[in-house]
Amino acid sequence: MNFSIRKALKTDLSALVGLYREVAEEEGGLARNSEEITTEYIQYTFDKARHAGEMYVIEERGSQQVVAEIHAYKLVPHVFRHVLSELTIVVHPEYRTYGLGSMLFQHFLDEISTHRSDVYRVELIARESNKKAITLYERLGFKKEGRLEGRIWNEQGELEADIPMFWVNKNFQHTSPLPEG
Repeated sequence: MNFSIRKALKTDLSALVGLYREVAEEEGGLARNSEEITTEYIQYTFDKARHAGEMYVIEERGSQQVVAEIHAYKLVPHVFRHVLSELTIVVHPEYRTYGLGSMLFQHFLDEISTHRSDVYRVELIARESNKKAITLYERLGFKKEGRLEGRIWNEQGELEADIPMFWVNKNFQHTSPLPEG
């Protein structure tokens, strides 16, 4: 199979709704369930990433089907202007054996390293039971930052921890804020 990575486009919105719903159907796939994946939610995420972050998709070249997506964006308080947060990555269940998650994540981090010297850190949170994802994130250079005990109420009706993780952009260029007035 042949795949390409590109920035997400507004025309991808309906495909992203479908992709997110597919992933949300899987146990442990997303924090949101499929009923919570709405066009409005995807539109909000797209707008935030387009205006204050990054969003990329992988499409299968022959069909132009969007099979994976990654995004993160800056939070509103100015004190976090150097942080991309709310990172989410999804890969369609039928395409998980192709290494697309690693490929897309590496592309995302390379783009930040190369083109986003305003970003010092990228943050994500992974549920502790998602050991495969945590291993991938660590391999990509993310560090664990602690545990948020009992933050997830999982499908088995049990509480589990969320694991906050971060990655540092070695090409960050610190700039002092402009004086006001």
